[in-house]
Amino acid sequence: MSSEFSDLDRPPLREKDLERSLLRRGDTWSALRVVTDIGSTNAELVRAARAGAASGSVLVAEHQYAGRGRLDRSWTAPVRSGLTFSVLLRPQAVPVASWGWFPLLAGVAVARATAEVADLEARLKWPNDVLVGDRKVAGILAERVDDALVLGVGLNVSSRADELPVEGATSLHLEGASSIDRAPVLLALLRELADRYEAFEATGGDPVASGVHPAYLQLCATLGRQVRVTLPGGTEVAGPAIDVDEAGRLVVATDSGEVRVGAGDVVHVR
Repeated sequence: MSSEFSDLDRPPLREKDLERSLLRRGDTWSALRVVTDIGSTNAELVRAARAGAASGSVLVAEHQYAGRGRLDRSWTAPVRSGLTFSVLLRPQAVPVASWGWFPLLAGVAVARATAEVADLEARLKWPNDVLVGDRKVAGILAERVDDALVLGVGLNVSSRADELPVEGATSLHLEGASSIDRAPVLLALLRELADRYEAFEATGGDPVASGVHPAYLQLCATLGRQVRVTLPGGTEVAGPAIDVDEAGRLVVATDSGEVRVGAGDVVHVR
């Protein structure tokens, strides 16, 4: 596979074709739009959610110039080198107390779909970074807006090493994926996400009965690793990661006992 890409190698996504393939199932997704250039797909759908947009809206950008990841980190990529999209959901049967599972659920969906379409072993770094080997190939950002949820996904597809924004990142291309055609990858991601979301809704947000908790445990590359976690207040905990509990929290065995982490920045200690 060539390491150089022209516009022909990075063709634009065809909105109508994607819409026909995705919406004919009549399930979670209600609308799909592809835009050439936007600040942030998440920010746009947050505005749409506040204006009353329907659940199931999907917004895909060929290029984002103000994309964000977790902890307000920037997410940048060359035009059409990856998949950057957000979805708007309005959960009806899931109590707010269980909404913390949605970004982890999305991580499972992205990892599963990536493995299926690209023929790569994808794993999860808690809470929802998608890894191939020890390198990050995708990230997820979740934002609550009143009774709605916006989930954003950024996946590096054809990026070369010199196009990646940070050390430790990778792309499907660099990992030798069997396909870097973005359209089937996007459709697989959205179908897997819909299946996971529908199962979660059908069980009233039960992470075990819906299958998301066992699937997450199976995919989590953080478990069994020595980790250092920076908590939102700036303090750190360190030790082996021994579990992800039924609330989605990472359980770290520190010298002073088990600590359950609901939010934080995790480093896998080599």
